[in-house]
Amino acid sequence: MTLKLATSLDGRIATASGESRWITGEPARLEGHRLRAAHDAILVGVETVLADDPELTVRLPGRLVDQPLRVVLDSRLRTPATAKVAQGDSLILTAAEPRAIGSARVERVDAPDGRPGPEAALQAIRRAGAASVLIEGGGQVAASFLRAGLVDRIEWFRAPILLGGEGRPCVAALELGRLADAPRFRRLAVEPCGDDLWERYERL
Repeated sequence: MTLKLATSLDGRIATASGESRWITGEPARLEGHRLRAAHDAILVGVETVLADDPELTVRLPGRLVDQPLRVVLDSRLRTPATAKVAQGDSLILTAAEPRAIGSARVERVDAPDGRPGPEAALQAIRRAGAASVLIEGGGQVAASFLRAGLVDRIEWFRAPILLGGEGRPCVAALELGRLADAPRFRRLAVEPCGDDLWERYERL
């Protein structure tokens, strides 16, 4: 699994009010679409759907690609039937009793804390035929998969702006008791991407 982050220098994905378009520049967003094209599925939480109504499709100039499976973690089935992600090839994983939402497939998975568990979600995605997954947000989803030790790589696009402590973090609470418990990664590369910085990491 790959975690893609697009943040400010201080690791924020949005202002306190939720404004996030666009923190990073056009070159970084283009690389984000190339990352989507390289994965079988794109995963977000329902808060991202409610805030941004993303398409979660691959859009590359002059290039036709197979669209990845779009996956939403939605504990209480709050995804609107009119949401862009509820149309076409999409999968909604929930802790609630499944019901129809647009044309999406809705599947109930194990949810020990009231939210779809990362391991159960990954199993459901694999059953749907996807071997590689790109996690795109938000902070709660990123934290849950990091806590579960399921993130293999991080692709981090960092813009040269600061949003401060009131901004929304790219990773929510990891509930660490000791520094030794922190997820650790090895930096593979750092390179400019327009005005932004693109950092690539793999899990140790």
